[in-house]
Amino acid sequence: MPEPLLDVRDLRVSFRTRTGRVTAVDGLSLSVAPGEVLGVVGESGSGKSVSMLAVLRLLTNPNVLVSGEVRFRGRDLLTLPDKEMRAVRGREIAMVFQDPMTALTPVYTVGWQIAEQIRAHERVSRKEANSRAVQLLSDVGIPDATARARAYPHEFSGGMRQRAVIAMALSCSPALLIADEPTTALDVTVQAQILDLMRELNARGSAMVLITHDMGVVSEIADRVLVMYGGRVAEEGPRRAVFHGPRHPYTWGLLDSVPRVGGARLRRLPTIAGMPVAPGDLPPGCAFAPRCRLRHDRCEELPRLTAGRAGDGHRDACWLAPDDRAALRKSAQQTEVAS
Repeated sequence: MPEPLLDVRDLRVSFRTRTGRVTAVDGLSLSVAPGEVLGVVGESGSGKSVSMLAVLRLLTNPNVLVSGEVRFRGRDLLTLPDKEMRAVRGREIAMVFQDPMTALTPVYTVGWQIAEQIRAHERVSRKEANSRAVQLLSDVGIPDATARARAYPHEFSGGMRQRAVIAMALSCSPALLIADEPTTALDVTVQAQILDLMRELNARGSAMVLITHDMGVVSEIADRVLVMYGGRVAEEGPRRAVFHGPRHPYTWGLLDSVPRVGGARLRRLPTIAGMPVAPGDLPPGCAFAPRCRLRHDRCEELPRLTAGRAGDGHRDACWLAPDDRAALRKSAQQTEVAS
């Protein structure tokens, strides 16, 4: 079996606060193969973005503690010297940040910022870098790219800013692209265009980690799905296995809350009861237990990721009996509809 492009093992991220240390990511392990698309899903506050910022060593506050192992092409990024890590960021691993407006510096033109990214990692002239910046903007669908390269971020619409950020991320042809909520706050037409662009990037050979809370987006593009809750992995596996045979009650809730085009019309969409757990209030056992309708005594113990019998890499962290889960989910759905 080929070595993963990115291999994260037991990643932990905690913050020192006035009330004590708060754990935001608790023992996260994941891998991404070359050319693979991994969808990381979960509600806000589940640790998705923080974990990827830790992978890129962008959590520089002295009150943040990061531990574990992050191997990229055989090197542990957490132990690399700063100079080598700066060479990895942007050139080998690029990130599309959640808010494209704050990801771009407002006092520089968009084209200048893309060209500067190129010159930071490659020995090219300013003229060549500017020419490549224009070509990148054209490649991601920006009309009249030569003129738009001279525009400032505030002169771009939300969808155009998102395209510009993606163009910047692609400027050095990275082997791994981390996209944090790339379709959030965009209208559905622009969302579809961004997803088409990301498919093209993947077709060129770039592996991707797609962070989102939108299960519909994941179903369109991901090869594998990793579901996070409370800074931990609740379920992971191939996309088809997770969508057609979800095992964790939290994954059931995420999938059931997605509107269906066909089937009976519901009076209201099903919801997950309660509020997402705060990092400082994690229970000793299953993090989802306080919101789970099927919790029982053993949920006081911390569950471990366990593989199913299919041998397809589909794993979950739940104490429910594996053979009973399909029936339990169906019963829960009927109860939701009846209420």
